Amino acid sequence: MNIVVLPGYNCQDTLEDVVNAIPQGVVDEIIYVDDFSNDNSISVAKSLKINHVILHDHNIGYGGNQKTLYTKALSLGADIIIMLHPDYQYDPKLIPEIITQFNEGADVVLASRMMYKKEALYLGMPFYKYYANRFLTKIQNSLYKQNLSEYHTGYRAYRSHVLESIDYNSLSNDFIFDNQMLLEIIRKKYVIKEIYCPAKYEEKSSSINIKRSIKYGLLVIWHSLVYKIK
Repeated sequence: MNIVVLPGYNCQDTLEDVVNAIPQGVVDEIIYVDDFSNDNSISVAKSLKINHVILHDHNIGYGGNQKTLYTKALSLGADIIIMLHPDYQYDPKLIPEIITQFNEGADVVLASRMMYKKEALYLGMPFYKYYANRFLTKIQNSLYKQNLSEYHTGYRAYRSHVLESIDYNSLSNDFIFDNQMLLEIIRKKYVIKEIYCPAKYEEKSSSINIKRSIKYGLLVIWHSLVYKIK
């Protein structure tokens, strides 16, 4: 069973477009978890063809939202779990290509914006985000002897056994959750494959500000060192 999970927060303007763009015939179910939005996201979600709509009773955070999504997906018997942001920053039409990677032996698939030199920059990725992404990815590749083009994409998919083997509930509820997950995956030597996903930055797309980006970058370096010596 292929399940798409949507971590929602204040996405009322883009959620419908994202759900409608999910290719038919390759996804069995969709789960949406709303992290206590202060707009009409939950109402929009309930009006769409989403199989499971869950509302947090308070704001937990991006990582906390994913924890609820993965626990629900695993309880439904998912084989492949695809995490897609409902702000339309990532293209849902790449889902069939993601699934193909699993058929070719992947345990984890990352949709990378950084596979082609400066392409993300030309497509609108903020200057500071682009070079910070490159810098942090270079550090992590060096520490973990990997050759990934990006550690920081929010568009990623997992086989169920990968999620079942990781104590993801012990990880951060904040944005660093994605990076912690990837470090756990690398430590466990799972097969990671990447596909190209063009960067997309529009007014309605959510993004963390410079202050939180700096905090995220420092946490990436800190956790990378901590995981290395565990």
